[in-house]
Amino acid sequence: MTQTHTVSPEIRGNPITRFTAFLYGLAAYLVFFVSFLYAIGFVSGLVVPKTIDKTIDAGPVAPVTEALIVNVVLMSVFALQHSVMARRQFKQWWTQYVPKSVERSTYVLFASLALILLFWQWRPIPTVVSQIDDPQIAMVITGLSMVGWLIVLTSTFLINHFELFGLHQVANNLAGNPMPAPRFRTPLFYKFVRHPIYLGFIIAFWAAPTMTVGHLLFATVTTAYILVGIALEERDLVDLFGDDYRRYKDRVSMLVPWRRSN
Repeated sequence: MTQTHTVSPEIRGNPITRFTAFLYGLAAYLVFFVSFLYAIGFVSGLVVPKTIDKTIDAGPVAPVTEALIVNVVLMSVFALQHSVMARRQFKQWWTQYVPKSVERSTYVLFASLALILLFWQWRPIPTVVSQIDDPQIAMVITGLSMVGWLIVLTSTFLINHFELFGLHQVANNLAGNPMPAPRFRTPLFYKFVRHPIYLGFIIAFWAAPTMTVGHLLFATVTTAYILVGIALEERDLVDLFGDDYRRYKDRVSMLVPWRRSN
C-alpha cells in the first residue's frame, strides 16, 4: 500500500452529504480490512474458511500456461491500479470528478476490489519447488511470515493507519475540519528502513515452508512490483518533502535494516 496520500479534502456539502461520504469511507475501509485478513490466509494457506478453500496453492488447477497468463494478468491489474491511482497527476485529474474527501477511500476500495479479484480468479500451480519437512522448522518459517504481516500492520499505524486507508479524511470532512498538512516523520521502524510496509510484505510472501511454482510466481512478481512502486513513491516523496526526504534517503536503507543507504 502506497504511503503517499497528499490530496487534502475540501469541506463542502450539507451534513447529509458529509455523513454519506463518511459511510462510504467506512464501507471502503471494511472492504479493505476483510481483504487484508483474507490475504494473510490466502498467502499462508491458514485459517481460510473451508466453505471457500481458495488459497495460493488450493483451488481448481488449470493448465500451466493458462495459470501463468491469468495470474500475471491479475497481478498486473492490481499493480497498475495501485500505482496509477496513487500518482499526483492522476489525483489532480481524478478529483475533478470524485470529491477530494473520498479520494483516498475510493483508491482503497478499488485496490481492495482488485485484490479480491485476484483471490477469486487465481489459478494455483501446486508443483513443489522446495519444501521443509521438519515440522518445527516449518513452524518457525510460518511464524516468520506472520511476523512480516505484523510488521505491515504495525507500520501503517506508525504513520497514521486511518489516514492511509481514508477514514481520517472522511471523519474530518464529517466534522467540518480541514486535514492537517502532511508532516515528515520517521517513527520506530522508519528509523531503520524507509519502507517497512513493503519489507513486511516481502517477508510474508517469501517465508513459506512449502514453495510451489504458483507461490514463487506470486512472490517474484509482487517483489518486482514493490521495487518499481518504491521508485515511483520516492519520487513523489522527494517532491513533497524536498531536502528532508533526500537526507533521509542518504541516511536510511530502503529495505534492509542497518545496510548502507540504497
